[in-house]
Amino acid sequence: MSPVRTLPSGRAGTYHVPVLLAEIEALLADASTVLDCTLGGGGHTAAFLERGMRVTGVDRDPRALAAARERLAEFERAGQFRAILSNYADVGSAGLDADDKFDGILLDLGVSSHQFDDASRGFTFREGAPLDMRMGTDAEIDAAELLNTIDEVDLSALLRNYADEPRAAKLAREILRRRERRPFATADDLVDAIRAVLGPRSGAPDFARIFQAVRIAVNDELAGLERALPALRDRLTPGGVLAIISYHSGEDRLVKNAFREWSRDCICPPKQMICTCRGVALGDTLTKRPVSATEEEVAVNVRARSARLRAWKLAR
Repeated sequence: MSPVRTLPSGRAGTYHVPVLLAEIEALLADASTVLDCTLGGGGHTAAFLERGMRVTGVDRDPRALAAARERLAEFERAGQFRAILSNYADVGSAGLDADDKFDGILLDLGVSSHQFDDASRGFTFREGAPLDMRMGTDAEIDAAELLNTIDEVDLSALLRNYADEPRAAKLAREILRRRERRPFATADDLVDAIRAVLGPRSGAPDFARIFQAVRIAVNDELAGLERALPALRDRLTPGGVLAIISYHSGEDRLVKNAFREWSRDCICPPKQMICTCRGVALGDTLTKRPVSATEEEVAVNVRARSARLRAWKLAR
C-alpha cells in the first residue's frame, strides 16, 4: 500500500461534501485499489487517498474532473490517483484496461454540491436558472429541449414514474399548454407550471422532486445504472465490495434487486423442477436494509437526507 499523503491545507471539503463518508470508509476499509465511478468534487476519493489506497476516479462532467484533478494533483503526480472522463455506465468499456480489477467500487448517484450551487448548470429551481441539467457533454439534450419536445403521454409517464407525481397527467397537459405560448427556458417556467397544477402551497419539496425527475430523464440515469451494475460487479477482485449511494426510489430499487439476485444460489423460475442456472450465489449483500445518514450528518449536510447506501461483496 502506498504511503499516506495529506491534502494541501485548506483544500479539503471546498468543492464537495462527501455523503456517508464514515460508512463508506468502513465498508471499503480492506481495499487497496478503489474505483470511484462518480468522482465529483473528489470528497470520497480524497479520504481513500489519505488512507493510502490507489484510486481511479471517473466522471462524465469535464469541469468536475478538472477541479478534482487540481485538488488531488499531488496524488496524481505520485501515481496513486488517475482520472478518467467517462460516464460510469460505460466505464466497463471506456478508459479501463480489460484486466483492471478493484477491491472496492463506489457509486454516489447524487449531483455534487458544486453542480447544484452553480446556477448556470441548471440543476436547481433557483429563479432565472437555465433549464439545462446535463451532467456531461454526452447527454443528448438539455432539460429545456426535453420539456419543449416530449409528447404528452411520455411526459406524463416521466412525471409519474420518476417523480411519483399523482397529478402527472394534469401537469403534463399544463406544460404542453404553456410551451405553445412560449418555449420553456428557465427554472421559473417549470416552477410556474408546477404551482398552477399543485396549487400555491406547493413548495421546495415538490419542485425538488419534479426537477429531479427531469434530470434523471435528461441524463438517462436509470437505464445507465441498470447497464452499469453487472459491468461493475465484474470489475471486483474476489472479496471486493461494491457500494452504491442512491437518492431516488427507482435507483434504490434497481440496486436492491441486483444485489438480491447476485446473492441467491438459484435464480431459476420458482416452478422449475431442475436447477439449470449457476447454482451458487455470486456473493453476499452486506446491507440487508439501506443505510441512511445520521441526524448529525443531515444537520451539517442537508443533501444527505435522502441518501440510501447499499453494499455487496463478491465471493472469494
